[in-house]
Amino acid sequence: MSRAQISGLVFGVGGFGALVAATASNEWKVTTRASSVITATWVYQGLWMNCAGNALGSFHCRPHFTIFKVEGYIQACRGLMIAAVSLGFFGAIFALFGMKCTKVGGSEKAKAKIACLAGIVFILSGLCSMTGCSLYANKITTEFFDPYFVEQKYELGAALFIGWAGASLCIIGGVIFCFSISDNNKTPRMGYTYNGPTSVMSSRTKYQGGEGDLKPTNPSKQFDKNAYV
Repeated sequence: MSRAQISGLVFGVGGFGALVAATASNEWKVTTRASSVITATWVYQGLWMNCAGNALGSFHCRPHFTIFKVEGYIQACRGLMIAAVSLGFFGAIFALFGMKCTKVGGSEKAKAKIACLAGIVFILSGLCSMTGCSLYANKITTEFFDPYFVEQKYELGAALFIGWAGASLCIIGGVIFCFSISDNNKTPRMGYTYNGPTSVMSSRTKYQGGEGDLKPTNPSKQFDKNAYV
């Protein structure tokens, strides 16, 4: 079981959950209208609905009735966040198939490719979320610091920070998954069996016993009495 892959899965799934929460949240930009504590009013706006509440506890939300009257940057952020959530979902599925501790996904080489694909998908999910949240935040800050902007000014909401955090987690998890394939590329060492030293006499005996045409010579016949006459 690879600890790197488990860490990548935790970061990726945690980031995916944060992206879902940020996309569904209505606190992308907030403002406060307060002449006193009792008459304070909070206004929240998100990608899908506009909400308002007061200090007495009443809270009301109104969805965007039509997409054609929604501003262009909101539609762009919608598309980016939906893409981020979709990619995060598929990245989590690929990560489960590519982990070493699961029995699905095929061989170790195939699992390494799936894990690398999961890492790339997680990184793309984080980049989509980072782009969407940054685009929305740039619009808010531009209107807030514009002295000629006379309409209601808003501040950064909690959903933006949740989206940035989720994007960072997805990118970190994707990088961990991409680098986890190095563990699968390590080739195992070949094992060799040591049979011990072999003597010269044993090797000579094996050679003479293995050859059928060669017969062992008798050293006594080489030194008979005729050799000295």
